[in-house]
Amino acid sequence: MQAFHIQYRNTQGTLMRILTAVSRRALDIVYVHAQASPDDKTYKVTLLLEVNAKQVGQLRRDWYAIMDVSDVRVAPAESVAELGSAWPGATAHPPSHVTDQTARAARA
Repeated sequence: MQAFHIQYRNTQGTLMRILTAVSRRALDIVYVHAQASPDDKTYKVTLLLEVNAKQVGQLRRDWYAIMDVSDVRVAPAESVAELGSAWPGATAHPPSHVTDQTARAARA
């Protein structure tokens, strides 16, 4: 498993082009997190993917071909572990219990 840190300018469709390169290869995205950089001119997306060495090269080539991508870094998967634990939404949610009344209202 590899973590990819991709820095890009947030122009129309750039993030979708980055994600399309992954989905084109039918890879599962284990983790994705996009955020603005402190300088507010660039954005960063972090992806956690199960890939082999050939796919790493293909993805890097595709991402660098996108005009607005400025940097692609590959790191071990452990570098993403602390990011997930720092975000409260990354924890598992308890199961929600749907009452019969709520279910009937949803079907109506």
